[in-house]
Amino acid sequence: MSRALQLDLYEITMASSYLRRSMVGPATFSLSVRSLPAGWGYLVAGGLEDCLAYLEDMSFLPDDLAYLESVGIDAEALRGLSTLRFTGDVWAVPEGTAVFAGEPLLEVTAPLPEAQLVETYLLNMCTFQTAVATKAARCMSGASGRIALVDFSLRRTQGMDAGLSVARLSAMCGFVGTSNVEAARRFGLEPSGTMAHSYVEAFEDERDAFASFAHDHPKRATFLVDTYDPIEGVRRAIEVIGAQGLESTAALRIDSGDLGALARLARSELDRAGLAAVRIFVSGGLDEHDLARFVAAGDPVDAAGVGTRLGVVADAPYLDSTYKLVEYAGRSVAKLSIGKATLPGAKQVLRGLGYEDRIARRGEEPAPGEVPLLELVMRSGKRTQPAEPLSASRERVAAALSCLPASARALVGAVAPEPVVTEALRALTDEVWGAARGRSGAPR
Repeated sequence: MSRALQLDLYEITMASSYLRRSMVGPATFSLSVRSLPAGWGYLVAGGLEDCLAYLEDMSFLPDDLAYLESVGIDAEALRGLSTLRFTGDVWAVPEGTAVFAGEPLLEVTAPLPEAQLVETYLLNMCTFQTAVATKAARCMSGASGRIALVDFSLRRTQGMDAGLSVARLSAMCGFVGTSNVEAARRFGLEPSGTMAHSYVEAFEDERDAFASFAHDHPKRATFLVDTYDPIEGVRRAIEVIGAQGLESTAALRIDSGDLGALARLARSELDRAGLAAVRIFVSGGLDEHDLARFVAAGDPVDAAGVGTRLGVVADAPYLDSTYKLVEYAGRSVAKLSIGKATLPGAKQVLRGLGYEDRIARRGEEPAPGEVPLLELVMRSGKRTQPAEPLSASRERVAAALSCLPASARALVGAVAPEPVVTEALRALTDEVWGAARGRSGAPR
């Protein structure tokens, strides 16, 4: 199915106007996030893989053109759209890279109508997936390497495609599994699942429910113990574990109440029964702050399912992302809107030690110790490299989190590093802004 119409109408009206006037010179658009959500000290770039797949396949099919004709797009514009493909270049930071406010996540250079039409899709993918990846990374920070995390978000994500993205991005950030079976198949992840309270309720006796489940799924025998009384549930699960010889494979899951306190009580019962290898899994509205509290309190939580608050990025459900024209037909441009002024020209981000970043003009030479973040990932509408394996971006996230300043990584009151603008980019900005004020009649 074509995705060409997954865009805002004004992209079509602008592109048709460009085509009518033969405004097809090369245009560069820059996608970035103006400011970070309150309390966040960094972002983890996500969405690039979906963006590149979309750009490679972009085309308007006959049904798309027929619909556009029905809503008033003229025949001349439709002719131009009928043969339009994405033929441009894309520079981007690889998925899993830590970035900060104002830094381009990607830049598109293509004939103006092409670069304009892809705005909505690129913003949607990069904005949502960067928010989710950052939330997942924050959860990993909260877990501090002591609690294994599983994606439980599918039933609460805002759409099934979003659920697939959350599963992939959480795995990229270090989650060990997902409840989403299709995501596990598609991305080579570990499918993870236990039982619901409905399963326990369907049996007249809780012990019978546990025994039946263990008999049918001996390698997946995780018992949900809080349907009625959690401590009694633990004791009944212990009976079944001993009766069926599951001492080395079983686990308990607690989904309600004071999870930390109940985990401590469950651990005590398990240890008293000689079941040191039985793990405790918790779930129920968790986020990075809950995980950090478990760790700080020394609660014996071995694994956790993180769902709703991850899948909808509950504390930051959107990012203030932008996709702005910065160059057209060899002319650097910028907008001067109050509070939304932009930096002109194609750019690069130069990263120094300790995340001392400089936003530079593309082509500026890095200083000693600096590395450029944006890479040429698409040339003339084709990827420059095959899609990278998830393991590569997972390693990138792990390296980013290990090197971020503690002040940026903090879960409460984080302080984000602030990139600076190079002298060359500042000089270009002053020139372009001054010229724009002159054209508008505004005081220089």
